[in-house]
Amino acid sequence: MIKKTVIKKNSKISLKKTKDIELSIQFSLDGFSFCVIDTNTKEKIYFTAYQFEESLNSPEELLEKIESIFKENSILQLEYSSVTVIHQNNLATLVPSKYFDENNLASYLNFNIKTLKTDFIAFDEITAIDVKNVYIPYININNYLFQNFGEFEYKHHLTILIEKLLKIENSSDKTMFINVYKNSFDIIVLENKKILFSNSFLYSSKEDFIYYILFTAEQLQLNTEEFKLYFMGEIETTSEIYKIVYKYIKNIFFLESKNSIFEDLEASNHSNFILLN
Repeated sequence: MIKKTVIKKNSKISLKKTKDIELSIQFSLDGFSFCVIDTNTKEKIYFTAYQFEESLNSPEELLEKIESIFKENSILQLEYSSVTVIHQNNLATLVPSKYFDENNLASYLNFNIKTLKTDFIAFDEITAIDVKNVYIPYININNYLFQNFGEFEYKHHLTILIEKLLKIENSSDKTMFINVYKNSFDIIVLENKKILFSNSFLYSSKEDFIYYILFTAEQLQLNTEEFKLYFMGEIETTSEIYKIVYKYIKNIFFLESKNSIFEDLEASNHSNFILLN
């Protein structure tokens, strides 16, 4: 079963004027979402999200879901002036550019995950902090999307998350940002526009959730009475995971988007941060 949320924002731009619209797609083993962007104004004019009832076990299962979605969604069958694809997974690691060697991509990932010789490994440049994000994209999904759209740009979700946070965060204090998904979350800690910590975690209980947060805070010597934590994504003040975090950390905020698309969306304006912020 797939839970579907659809929003369409009124716009003078026709979804069939291909030179005027761009497409951004984000997918993971938990779901698939996309938004259509007005090329001229950069306004988000259409958004759809699909959340799978259970996390899928493999990229092969994900491809089956995506093929089914493409067949029934006419918006995904349009032509676009450009397409951006976002791979969301925890198969990534950051490498400072001064230590980076493109011939050793697997060795960087092997510190955190087990790679196979058959894995295709890619990397993104995060120029603002002179870092490379090394990751494993779901190449079978890339191949399918190429058949549908031709050439497109693809990135890892952490690359885009970090780039967006660096543009809006100016604090000289250590600040924690947590982007929450159905079964996983990202923790980014910034100070003076520098990354102190970046990682993604899987969780199945509120106890898992708070453990990783407190462990990160302890490692970075963050005082739980003082440092600021900003939430994004699938979390509300009524969530059990929010309530348990608030027991230990007092300065909690939501990183709210000013995107006007949320006026038509039955969702909090801190949700879908990567696609809609």
